[in-house]
Amino acid sequence: MDIANKMGVILNERKKLNLNDDYGIQKSWNEIIELLSENEENTIRYLENCSKEDLYWISEVFEDIAEIIQSKELIKRLRELDRKFPELEMTKDIDIAESYMKNS
Repeated sequence: MDIANKMGVILNERKKLNLNDDYGIQKSWNEIIELLSENEENTIRYLENCSKEDLYWISEVFEDIAEIIQSKELIKRLRELDRKFPELEMTKDIDIAESYMKNS
């Protein structure tokens, strides 16, 4: 199963959770972080092609992904997506993600 299909399954489960399901939300976040931290190129390609709604849900864990990948290119691409979808209001999430980089 490719990254888009795997993320589809994870995000569908995440979207079903209510705000009081701390365990379920954390489990979904961990799965997203693990999958999107495996390969920088695949992650960037996926993020550039995923839906606006999926990008919104993934933005919850930008900082964790950035901390693991340590990629200025990832931050650059996230900023491009932020400009493309300003209504998602991801700027603060991306700023936090960038602050998790060792040499930003």
